[in-house]
Amino acid sequence: MDVTSILFYVFSAVLLGAAFMVVTARNTVHATLFLMLSFFQASMVWMLLRAEFLAITLVLVYLGAVMVLFLFVVMMLDINVEGIRKGFWRNLPLAAGVGALMAAEIAVVVNDGFAGVPQPTFDEGRSNTHALGTLLYTEYLYPLEVAAVLLLVAIIAAIALTLRERKDTRNTVASEQVKVRKRDRLRIIKMDAVVPVVAAPDLPAADAGQSK
Repeated sequence: MDVTSILFYVFSAVLLGAAFMVVTARNTVHATLFLMLSFFQASMVWMLLRAEFLAITLVLVYLGAVMVLFLFVVMMLDINVEGIRKGFWRNLPLAAGVGALMAAEIAVVVNDGFAGVPQPTFDEGRSNTHALGTLLYTEYLYPLEVAAVLLLVAIIAAIALTLRERKDTRNTVASEQVKVRKRDRLRIIKMDAVVPVVAAPDLPAADAGQSK
């Protein structure tokens, strides 16, 4: 057994352990951290399979952006963990059966599904990223351009929806707030002092006669 096989089994074992901890962890933040660990181990497996582009994409997109954002969302939200875990042991046999069925299907496909498919050949002088880039910008150039235009339109539409002016909201202009001076904010008016005159209370007629 060479070093590559040893690293493959090590990364796969850590990946399976992290995936199991994602499901069984009681703390949501810990589950998110274990999910990030599983993504990183999967990227290492891609590196061993000479798929450098997929490994880098998995680290940059899922591990670097999506999972960090998901971690901040989980930390900011007040999630009731006990309410989420209700019925876990009751549904565990069903989940284990579905997982066993999926594993059996993957084993059948891996063992017998690729029997007549020729194995890919690797050019030692070219990397996986180079080969993928050459294929994208030669044979699949027009689909790539269409996808890029659609993505650009989606980005512009998202920005337009975000910056649109709504009538039910109040907008503030920071530049105008900074330029405001003190005399524009406060105006002092001189007024004469006015002392209120308190009128004497009216006495009843009976009390007025007694006083006479």
